[in-house]
Amino acid sequence: MTKFLLLCAFLTASLTSFAQYQPGDRATDFRLKNVNGKLVSLKDDKAAKGFIVVFTCNHCPYSQAYEQRIIQLDQKYRPQGYPVIAINPNDPHIQPEDSFEKMVERAQAKAYPFPYLIDENSNVARAYGATRTPHVFVLERQKSRFVVRYIGAIDDHTEDAAKAEKKYVEAAVEALLKGEQPALAFTKAIGCTIKWKKG
Repeated sequence: MTKFLLLCAFLTASLTSFAQYQPGDRATDFRLKNVNGKLVSLKDDKAAKGFIVVFTCNHCPYSQAYEQRIIQLDQKYRPQGYPVIAINPNDPHIQPEDSFEKMVERAQAKAYPFPYLIDENSNVARAYGATRTPHVFVLERQKSRFVVRYIGAIDDHTEDAAKAEKKYVEAAVEALLKGEQPALAFTKAIGCTIKWKKG
């Protein structure tokens, strides 16, 4: 029994041993395939003041609960220079509903106004330290760099947007638009665990 527990502890540590970004860290750019077949990276959008990067997916009930709120974040903040970029880091061999083909279907069905990218090897999620879906990273552009200003949940009520009292992402972006730093830069992301690609 002791050997079994030690093995479990080792496996858990192995899966979560990558570092997570902290507010103030420089974010790594990426180049991932969008559901329209085109490659997308942060540097492509020259007009953006920053980005709302959301690690999300098709199948997760938490991601589904926040789907409309993610759409609304893009609709509200894209015109102000903070568009949403959604990234699916899940291995479709573990969760078939998160395959690229299913991503295309969902993006079309829900009329996503933002890019929905596939992180085929989960490398971007690992680099950022994302652990859940949804998991948000608000980035601020500083010349050619992108700096992490907020990490965590979208708001404080998973089930009902109308009952959310603290809208973390909105507060962070509003602060940045005023030239200020978010008063709250980190919260715990609530959602499904990422289905990591093995190897």
